[in-house]
Amino acid sequence: MLINRLKKRYKHLAKWARRQNIECFRIYHKDIPEYPLTIDWYNGNVVVWIWETNKSTQKGFQETIETKICEALNIDLSTIFIKDRRRQKGLQQYKKIENENFTQIVKEFNLKFEVNLSDYLDTGLFLDHRLTRKMVGEISLNKTMLNLFAYTGAFSVYSAIGGAKTTTVDMSNTYLTWGKRNFKINNIDTAQHRFIQRDCLAFLQDEIHTNKLYDIIVCDPPTFSNSKRMNRRFFSVDKDYPELVNGCLKLLKPNGKLFFSNNSTKFKLDIKLINANCQIKEISKQTISEDFKHGGGTHRCWGIQKAK
Repeated sequence: MLINRLKKRYKHLAKWARRQNIECFRIYHKDIPEYPLTIDWYNGNVVVWIWETNKSTQKGFQETIETKICEALNIDLSTIFIKDRRRQKGLQQYKKIENENFTQIVKEFNLKFEVNLSDYLDTGLFLDHRLTRKMVGEISLNKTMLNLFAYTGAFSVYSAIGGAKTTTVDMSNTYLTWGKRNFKINNIDTAQHRFIQRDCLAFLQDEIHTNKLYDIIVCDPPTFSNSKRMNRRFFSVDKDYPELVNGCLKLLKPNGKLFFSNNSTKFKLDIKLINANCQIKEISKQTISEDFKHGGGTHRCWGIQKAK
């Protein structure tokens, strides 16, 4: 079943991706209960995340799926990178787990990004947000853009290429440095843009007092974080989103737009908790591309436009 499913999905998606000039896409996400996996294609290499179930913890399970993936996709075992999605919580997904440093440059539409397939739970590029990134880039001309929880700065790259002056904020200096490399790969002068290592909630409070406002804000927080770098014991997007969204809206110019997204499966946005005069619209369907339409483990996204 797994071999047939992978063959069918890859045949369809590879053609679609070539037309879109995309080199990375999701092939599989828990489609078959017996195989609790997420499988992404990275231009000839494959990253596999194993999710915890009774089946996945059985002896020999990993070897079995490796054999099936090699057969289905006609690839060598050396091109498969296995990740364990079972024990990580919060920002643990961003910690280094290996030191192989298997990196490559991949294309997404007309842009390029560095991905690391070996050393972290995630690769440095969240594939499910490619259409959101494109959407942000298309409205960036002559704008100012703030990217919170920026990770490796892919949203900032799109916005900078689109003509914006960007501010990229993340708690990790490793990822900010990675983001700067993504800028340079795309021939963007990093001196024209700000990169700030900071707890994003603390940054919001500081920035509010500077009277600096932005045309576009992208805010894609983790579902949960208990990082010691934060000024609080923990962050939960399900509980703390009003503080985050309202803080972002204070930094938006009139008629400015906030792109707010998260991956919490339990998330509910209560518009009564949003204080600013604004228009809130869920745009998740517009931000989900072909490889995630079958329920491939993705985000929800809102476009929040401040009143003029």
